[in-house]
Amino acid sequence: MKLRRPLSHVSSTPDSLTVEWTTGETAEFASLWLRDNRAGDRDPHSGQRLVDIADLPERPVIRSAAALQGSVHVQWDDDCTATFELDWLAARALDRNLAAPERHVRAWPNGSALSPRHDFAWTTLDELRGSPRIKLDWLTRLLQSGVSFLSGVPATENAILDAMYLVGLVCETNYGWVFDVRAVPQPENLAYSDLGLGLHTDNPYREPVPGFQALHTLLSSPDGGDSLFADGFALAEHLRRVDPKSFAVLTQTAVPFSYRSKDAELYAERPLIQLSCDGRVTAVHYNNRSVAPLPWHGHDATEFYVAYRRFAKLLREPRFQMNFKLRDGDLVLFDNQRILHGRTAFSSAQHGRHLRGCYLTRDSVYSKTAQLRRDLKSTPEVLP
Repeated sequence: MKLRRPLSHVSSTPDSLTVEWTTGETAEFASLWLRDNRAGDRDPHSGQRLVDIADLPERPVIRSAAALQGSVHVQWDDDCTATFELDWLAARALDRNLAAPERHVRAWPNGSALSPRHDFAWTTLDELRGSPRIKLDWLTRLLQSGVSFLSGVPATENAILDAMYLVGLVCETNYGWVFDVRAVPQPENLAYSDLGLGLHTDNPYREPVPGFQALHTLLSSPDGGDSLFADGFALAEHLRRVDPKSFAVLTQTAVPFSYRSKDAELYAERPLIQLSCDGRVTAVHYNNRSVAPLPWHGHDATEFYVAYRRFAKLLREPRFQMNFKLRDGDLVLFDNQRILHGRTAFSSAQHGRHLRGCYLTRDSVYSKTAQLRRDLKSTPEVLP
């Protein structure tokens, strides 16, 4: 077995295992962590754990540890044993890019300098359907950049669903499985008017917020109705750099969002910028049309509005915005918890404009990508 990092030395104490590689790298593994990750305590088919943490010794004591061919064998004082592959240990202790490729965020702050066809994943529906490798690349780049494009999607009623079933699970809302974005008299949502829409994310008043949104152009307007997109993660990080106080306020303030129509009454609270436990930006929720009255007064409200206005002004800066026109048969799919979208105004009296949209669950798109990568790894490359 050829190891990615050849072993230099293994040693142990009752509480930990230390592995040294010939590269000079060293990693220490706690005894309880090793015991919790023992392969023998997992179902061989599903990989799920067969024991609960409460079933393990509170302080498992390592009796011995020895290097074998490409692995380390550990024995505890209660005669339980486990074998860990060295590459597996190295990956968890040393590899900073252990996450799958689709988990690596590719930020794009300067949207005005970018082109959808040259800087993002763009393929045809036939290629997406016909080539698993093209599909994997398209999905991976979607998840890295937050947005991908398709062309050649037929201008038929169910074409958007036929296309999106290839990449994830479509979710139903009060609008149904799909919704039509076109100007109507007295719209229940301003998206169904011919007004320009500033950058926003959709439906922050839902639990959960829709993960991805697809928009399929059935009829584009020759005059206006251009699409606007910006990377919310990049904008949030920009705010963190230039105004850390405002950034902190927007991550710590629960904002009420609401929406009501004849068949829906929706409400949720969430920060405009959402962080992970280690401080990474994981979601942006910005929809000024849906912000409900804020429930506080005085100093807290003033601080929030200062931060809110600062972020809102950033969204209006043209340098952050990618501006282009979707043509008939084009489809865009984007991360609704990252990518802000909008449009320029158009005249529905002069030219019709019709987009059909749907939402996809976030986990299903990630799952489809990971499953496809797993399946392709197990399939031999076919040479021409």
